[in-house]
Formats: sequence, structure tokens, C-alpha cells
Amino acid sequence: MASFRDILVIAGPTASGKTAVGIELAQRLNGEIVSADARQIYRFMDIGTAKPTAEERAAARHHLIDFVTPDKDYSAGQFAEDASVVIEDILSRGKVPIVVGGAGLYIRALFDGFSPMPKIPMEIRTRLKKEGRDCLLKLYKRLCEVDPEWAAKIQATDTQRILRGLEVYEVSGKPLSEHQKVPPTPPIRQAASYFGLSWEREALYDRINARACLMLENGLIEETASLRDRGYTPDLNALNAFGYREIFQYLDGETTLDRALANLQQGTRRYAKRQMTFFRKNERIVWVDGSDGGVADAIVQNFETC
Repeated sequence: MASFRDILVIAGPTASGKTAVGIELAQRLNGEIVSADARQIYRFMDIGTAKPTAEERAAARHHLIDFVTPDKDYSAGQFAEDASVVIEDILSRGKVPIVVGGAGLYIRALFDGFSPMPKIPMEIRTRLKKEGRDCLLKLYKRLCEVDPEWAAKIQATDTQRILRGLEVYEVSGKPLSEHQKVPPTPPIRQAASYFGLSWEREALYDRINARACLMLENGLIEETASLRDRGYTPDLNALNAFGYREIFQYLDGETTLDRALANLQQGTRRYAKRQMTFFRKNERIVWVDGSDGGVADAIVQNFETC
């Protein structure tokens, strides 16, 4: 059985420096990194997801990066199952698992678990997606009839959650809101030491804006065009998000490059704000000043005394 300090979590908003800190900690603690990033799982999406470079991955072993194609769905529940297997393997080899990422839902799924849900056949998921593209409002009205409790919690434009509610109901005959009332079972039982990287808002926003510019310089436009050439379209969940969405619009002549960049920066800032709102609710997180040059030192000191 692992002790409390056998697993380390490094969380925080996008552009807060988690990758560099995670690598330094892995080197100092004989650890391996388990990525908890909802988009770095996808292949061919390197620049737009700020994926660790080949050099960074050579500096510390990374897991759960680059293993899903953009046309495949991947959930927080699936991540929890995959990550738990990886963590057990790392522990069995006498190393420290370091969970690094900004996907708060992934981290929650791993350590707190979700209520059990039915497996969804691909044909049902595919059919509902097509119906949603044709008329999302019609699906939302259907959801209001079969699961008013879940429908009241989400927006009528929230495609992913509308589809989730309907697919669960179709498969099980029970509303998603009823499934959620069953106590969750975490896939991994070991506790973890949680640390978060915090920044003053304006400093973080400056980092986000600068990184967006760097993405363009490093070839985000070419990467997005390559994704389209491979047959991946902007309506996919993996690509219908800030970063690629704006560049697809630019490539289609729907906006200028300057406007695409501004929208990318704004979308990323909004995402960072949502991340911080989510993480602030987790009282287990010990916050460390991300702008301090001794971030890793502070984390190691606290981690080793847990």
C-alpha cells in the first residue's frame, strides 16, 4: 500500500509553468509524469495544445500523451481508468507518479471517482451526434422531458452534456441525474499530495498572450491545415475549442489572422479563469507562487514532510 506522499499532483491553469516544474520534480524525486491534460492526449496536435516537446519528454518519462486520434472520444472516466493502471505500474517500479495537468475533471475522476455509468454503444453516440448537428435545440427539449434535473444544470447550447444526458438515458432507461446519485468509486485508492501553481492574474494573462503569439510563430496555422488534410474537421470535440477553432476560421476566410489571434488569447484567458475557479474548490491543494524561481524547492520540501 502506498503511503500518503507516494503520489504527487501538480495542478494549475494553462500557461502556469506546470510542464517545467513537473520535469524538474521528476528528475529530483525519481519520478515519472502522468499527464492530466484533456487535449495533449491527441496525436497530431502538438503546437495548439502546448504539448511537451521531444526534448522535454526525453528529460522525464511522460505517460498518457499522444495516444488518441482527434476523431475519437475520450472521457474523464476513461482517463481515470488508464491513469490508475499507469500509476500502479510506476509505484511497482519504486518511482514517484507525478500527475501534472490542468484538467480538473480528470484529476477529480482519478482520485475521487464518478458514479458508475453505462457503456454507450458507438452507434447510439454517432446517431445522437448527427441529430445534434442537425438541430441541437430539439435534443435539448428531449432532454428536458426525460431528465429535467440534468437539463436544468446545463445550457441549451452545451452540446457535449446534452448528448451525454440523452445517450445515458437511451442505454439505461434511467436519467443521468439518477445515476449521479450513486456513490462514486475511485479507480485508485491511494491519496495524493496536491500542489497548485498560482499567479497574479495580469502576469498569467501576459504569459497566455505571449504563448499564443509563439504558437503562431511555431507553426499553428500549418499544424491546423495538416489536421484538415488528414480528414479531421473543426466539428470534432478535440478541435472545437480555442486554439484550433480560431485558426480553422482564419483558414476558411471567416476572420483575419489578427482577430484569430485575439480570439485565441481571449479564449485561453477565459479557460484559465474557469480552471482556477474549479481548482480553488479543492481544499487539498497547497498553492505555490508560480512566479517564484524556487517553485520546485518549495514543493519538494512540503512533499517530503507529508
